[in-house]
Amino acid sequence: MASIKRENIGLLNDKLTITIAKEDYIKGYETNLKKYAKTANIPGFRKGMVPAGLIKKMHGQSVFQDEILKTVENEMNQYIAKEKMEIFAQPLPMASNMANMDVNTPGDYEFAFEVGLKPDFKLNTKEIKVTKYKIEVTPEMIQSELERLQIRNGNMTEPEASESEENVLNVTFIESDKDGNEVEGGIRKDNSLLIKYFTEKSRKQFIGKKTDDTIVINLKQSFDDKELDIILNDLGLTIEDADKYFKLLITKVGLVEKAPLDETLFTVTYPNQAIKTEAEFREAIKNDIEGYYEQQARNQIHDQIYHSLIENTKMEFPTAFLKRWLQSGGEKPRTIEEAEKEYPVFADQLKWTLISTQLIADNKVEVVAEDLKNFAKQQLMSYMGGQLGALGDNDQWLEDYAARMMQDRKFVEDSYHRISTDKLFTSIEGDVTAKEESISAEKFADKLQQHQH
Repeated sequence: MASIKRENIGLLNDKLTITIAKEDYIKGYETNLKKYAKTANIPGFRKGMVPAGLIKKMHGQSVFQDEILKTVENEMNQYIAKEKMEIFAQPLPMASNMANMDVNTPGDYEFAFEVGLKPDFKLNTKEIKVTKYKIEVTPEMIQSELERLQIRNGNMTEPEASESEENVLNVTFIESDKDGNEVEGGIRKDNSLLIKYFTEKSRKQFIGKKTDDTIVINLKQSFDDKELDIILNDLGLTIEDADKYFKLLITKVGLVEKAPLDETLFTVTYPNQAIKTEAEFREAIKNDIEGYYEQQARNQIHDQIYHSLIENTKMEFPTAFLKRWLQSGGEKPRTIEEAEKEYPVFADQLKWTLISTQLIADNKVEVVAEDLKNFAKQQLMSYMGGQLGALGDNDQWLEDYAARMMQDRKFVEDSYHRISTDKLFTSIEGDVTAKEESISAEKFADKLQQHQH
């Protein structure tokens, strides 16, 4: 009869030694060998009529080993379940006498595994203190958004040459050296940019330019931080590539004639609000900006909650075991050096997984099919913006779209994670102590940059 011995070998690190006797596996082995004989296709013999001795000679050893390993796994899983052991990942095999397994001399066998145990920890969300930022929406912000809407809905003209910072340039980014010599196999990407998107120092060189003119730029010197991030992302680069040079080939010069501030613009922007005056239009824009920043402020509260839980929840890990697991138990093998390098980030992710799993259980967070459907609809409405209202009766259209997305496995998995996370933080919001603080949009943007994780 199988037996299991458990001993502690380190912090939250145990060793399980499983000993199985012949009677634990021999019956299963014989049964599986007979099943194999019935289905085996061996030249010279009819199916199911292969002599047992030949089957044993040809496949007995592999069936024998498989049955022993299956027996060991079953015994270990039953033990872990019975003892209610909370373990990380899968047990790691240690010593065994697998090399001595011989179908012709069956006997007792011993296998050892090490397991990493999950730590006990305490959570008290009522002790968390956060700052609820109230972003000041200024007349300048409203005016900037109003002009952006005028440009978006304006008419494009094509002057012969650029005359001001308001000109739009269609360009091709061509990776080059500082002298404009193209890099062989380098990046080549089309884009469309307002001249005012470049740094103030860089803008002058674009004034007076025509189609087919070229200008060599250094990314870091030509764009401020916000625009630089956008350009790097569009080119498939990272901040480490910010010193690269590109030759910009101008393919078209454009100028947008702003749409007039009239009911046509009001209706296109807000088709369901029956806006008649510029004052009402500005008020609608203000409400939109406030709604955007309210959501951003809420996200920032979630960020503060996350960091508070990560930094203030005391939790120990079986570090040695987890580093060994990183080397051999993950999707791809890692060297000792790679495991050491990756471990800090891995440990933080593991810590948050344990914390969030516990909080989801404590707060009875649940995601149902209706949540996923509504999330799909909200995504589409956000993407379409005001244009959705112009589609008339769009309820059925939204339903059909949501039904299609529910068949997309990746969408369902990603959405489930996002919805459950949002519901979790929403449930915790009621526990934390929040202090309100007014802040400018610029300072708030700085805080968002500082607290990305």
